[in-house]
Amino acid sequence: MPAASDWQARSAWLRAELDRHAHAYYVLDNPSIPDAEYDALFRELQAIEAAHPEIISPESPTQRVGGAPLPQFAQIAHDVPMLSINNGFSEEDIVAFDRRAQEGLHSESAVEYACELKFDGLAINLRYENGVLTQAATRGDGSTGEDVTLNIRTVRSLPLKLHTTTPPALIDIRGEVLMFKADFARLNQRQRDAGQKEFANPRNAAAGSLRQLDSRITAQRSLRFFAYGIGKLDGAAMPATHAALLDWYGKLGIPVCAERTVSQGAPGLLDFYASIAAKRIDLPYEIDGVVYKVNQFDQQRILGFVSRAPRFALAHKFPAEEAITVVQDITVQVGRTGAITPVARLAPVSVGGVTVTNATLHNEDEVRRKDIRVGDTVIVRRAGDVIPEVVANVPERRPADAQEFLMPAHCPVCGSSIVRLEEEAIARCSGGWIKCAAQRKGGLLHFVSRRAMDIEGLGEQLVEQLVDRHVITTPADFYKLGLTALSELERMAQKSAQNVLDALEKSKSTTLARFIYALGIRHVGESTAKELARHFGSLDALMEANEEQILAVNDIGPVVAHSLLGFLGDPLNRELIAQLRAAGLHWQESEPGHKPQAFAGKTFVLTGTLPKLKREEATEMIEAAGGKVAGSVSKKTSYVVAGEDAGSKLVKAQELGVTILDEAGLLNLLESQA
Repeated sequence: MPAASDWQARSAWLRAELDRHAHAYYVLDNPSIPDAEYDALFRELQAIEAAHPEIISPESPTQRVGGAPLPQFAQIAHDVPMLSINNGFSEEDIVAFDRRAQEGLHSESAVEYACELKFDGLAINLRYENGVLTQAATRGDGSTGEDVTLNIRTVRSLPLKLHTTTPPALIDIRGEVLMFKADFARLNQRQRDAGQKEFANPRNAAAGSLRQLDSRITAQRSLRFFAYGIGKLDGAAMPATHAALLDWYGKLGIPVCAERTVSQGAPGLLDFYASIAAKRIDLPYEIDGVVYKVNQFDQQRILGFVSRAPRFALAHKFPAEEAITVVQDITVQVGRTGAITPVARLAPVSVGGVTVTNATLHNEDEVRRKDIRVGDTVIVRRAGDVIPEVVANVPERRPADAQEFLMPAHCPVCGSSIVRLEEEAIARCSGGWIKCAAQRKGGLLHFVSRRAMDIEGLGEQLVEQLVDRHVITTPADFYKLGLTALSELERMAQKSAQNVLDALEKSKSTTLARFIYALGIRHVGESTAKELARHFGSLDALMEANEEQILAVNDIGPVVAHSLLGFLGDPLNRELIAQLRAAGLHWQESEPGHKPQAFAGKTFVLTGTLPKLKREEATEMIEAAGGKVAGSVSKKTSYVVAGEDAGSKLVKAQELGVTILDEAGLLNLLESQA
């Protein structure tokens, strides 16, 4: 047995630590440790207090729920306390919970449970009086919360008036305010664009959004709500079960999650847990577990409460998707587009049941913003199949000899200079995909893609095999392939190999714009490639152009001009172009600046499937004749070219009286205007 002073000192330290972390998490919306580590500290304090009940005090974190309300908001006392529920982590925990419920009910038959999701958001109490939303309060410390009524009114999924002609005189509806994954991604993009700090996760984003003093800011944050409980109820009969309560909420217009069921006994609980775990990554919102509640309210009253939590409910949490580990080194990784990504090499740690040894640091600015150094103790997050990332460091654990990260000057793969433009957050290898092996597969896949050389049959798996076997190094090597070499590849029969060779032969006849785009020159997209082809008329004229001549091209600025001159001035790239032309790639050239005007000022819209022409081919023909291809029909549309299964665009064209052509009509129009 440890000395009394040992466990007394340990319990005092645990209380102080839990209070500090709870304040950071619930009040400041800035978590200092992962949930899993907080839970471990909490369970340790519970165990000490269970063994020594004489040390339990009202100030202990085990005797209260959450943290104190923020002083900026008015405080609202809850008529019925908002208690949290205990956690279970293993199958044994769930079996024990079911056994305790059965014993507490003195029942020989299986207990019926309502099973639902444990959302990763912020608990809220909504008060409706005579059907009208009058008040909203956060959980706060369980007895008193913050008045966030004005902000809750901006949550569009919540009705301001219940959908019923006979509402209760008063009802407190309890649930979770959360932010969906897609909305969270859009919010952080806006934060980045504005040069502001990003949110750590959807839970923090939801909490921070709901605690805005200016409700106009909250209105821009796309918050959601799911109901899962009830507080006070006057003027209406209480449903008999929790499942019936949620069904009633749905009829009242209150959002209720569809991922819920009613099951029997521990086997039913574990089946629900397994089914949700399997679909967790595909859910549009974050969850960190599931919740089990004895379904019958009369049975809930029999079981009652213990300390801070009900005996009739349990949260079954998923394995932690955040963990703490140490950064052993920071290296860089070269991506397919040449992007240089700092990567933290970590002491192995289990995150969500998967051992993680590497985590992305995104870019140099992120390393500086988060102040991540070699030797730091850090919080690592993993969500489903997403690449693990470093969320933050733990400042109090930083060693004296922690080393700052320095972006290398040269690419670790090809030795080319690493450059970073002023307006970009990402540094890149300047070698390009022809020089740098790390970028090679991406460049080759771009070359054969539909909008570039459009070589059917050369998909990602086949290109990767060709590169990995050192058969292909540059695009010119594609045109040296033979039937035997292709047939020897995995999943490539002789007929498939011949189809690829036929597609390669067909691709030799192309357009100058497609060829320029296929070269994968940084900042040169499809529209820029078309402008270059139109302006210079021939590849030779483009290759001999100086900066002034390139800047004279429509919509081309210094960044594009610099990238283009750098690419075309590199001897390796000029050699590649010569090899491709020698392999037979050809296109129709014209006088510099020549642009046929047959369709000048005309706007076309393509809809449906044409009998022979691909959408890209029809677009190229129209643009080659000076026309413009748009994506939607308006009064300014000159022609709509309609194929099979044409939809709403055709209907709108008919309503507006726009001239409608089929494929033959388009070809005839082109021929007549030639």
